[in-house]
Amino acid sequence: MKRIFKWLFRIVLVLLVVAFLFLFVAYWRSTNDCDRKNAAAPSNPMKAIVYCDYGLRNVRLDQIEKPVPKDDEVLVRVRAASVNPYDWHFVEGTPYVMRAMGVGLRKPKDTRLGVDFAGTIEAVGKNVTQYKPGDEVFGGRGGAFAEYVCRRATGAIALKPANVTFEQAAALNIAGITALQGIRDKGKVQAGQKVLVNGASGGVGTFAVQIAKSFGANVTGVCSTRNVDLVKSLGADQVIDYTKEDFTKGNERYDVILDNVGTGHSLSEYRKVLAPEGKYVQIGGGGVGEQGFLGALGRALWAPIVSKFGKQEMGMMMADPSTKDLTLLGELTHEGKLKPVIDRTYKLEEVPQALAYLEQGHARGKVIITVD
Repeated sequence: MKRIFKWLFRIVLVLLVVAFLFLFVAYWRSTNDCDRKNAAAPSNPMKAIVYCDYGLRNVRLDQIEKPVPKDDEVLVRVRAASVNPYDWHFVEGTPYVMRAMGVGLRKPKDTRLGVDFAGTIEAVGKNVTQYKPGDEVFGGRGGAFAEYVCRRATGAIALKPANVTFEQAAALNIAGITALQGIRDKGKVQAGQKVLVNGASGGVGTFAVQIAKSFGANVTGVCSTRNVDLVKSLGADQVIDYTKEDFTKGNERYDVILDNVGTGHSLSEYRKVLAPEGKYVQIGGGGVGEQGFLGALGRALWAPIVSKFGKQEMGMMMADPSTKDLTLLGELTHEGKLKPVIDRTYKLEEVPQALAYLEQGHARGKVIITVD
């Protein structure tokens, strides 16, 4: 038996050494677009936001090559984009497990930022039939903090309603779809149910309150003192000021809890205010400020295990953008049933300031980037 344990120990030790060497080599050999960039100026330049190393101080406006649409793509002249916690996590490379999963150990592999855009189609590939130059569209694509972006015509992109501004449309992709899918698909909200939205004044939260109300739910929003009136104006039936009251210590029970915060309360505390067969939905990997190796993902990994000990469902969700859901959000905005809340707007060269503002964690609704 001792010999078996001795050999097992040796095998584990060898595996650890190999893993360490692999990570060490990957760390020092990691490159990104900035390392490969040719010293010559772009032949057909455009302005774009790039970051060659982790950290907000490394985010800058640069001149890069303007993209050319492939046969199945459209070239969009970006008029507006929006900032998400998603962008902040990539800038900081946190939670750190992201780096080990392919984002880049020593520096980011993909040096572009931004994923929400709205703009005008300038050119289409030869196989594209559903769009034409001049069409106003909105959707999602990496590298959206730029003057131009290419997107597959069959990807997450939709026509922008005429009465919806580019700024409003740019706010819809990640935040709007996350709220819609969290309420409709993950939470399976039904009319008459009690829904609690934690972080009700943020990007996802402001959409979630409105969408849950449109489903006929009784909605409770949780926010700070200065945002109480805003959340009430979005249709919330009750608003809890977390600076004065802890909702996890109340007697109310909720059928669905949509958690946009990810910190401050344990899963056991959420379970106490969740109905016996209720659903807890954690949005993404947590808000800005989430550090550590796993960050809020640790809670996400633990939640399904906790669900095994009862009928309550607990888990995390990430948005799955689609043209169908983008079109639905556009229609709801066009009809006045959904109102994107825009806190501040920044110019393209002010993206670092926009990210710094988002990092403070006090944004009301969406932060928008306008591209002249």
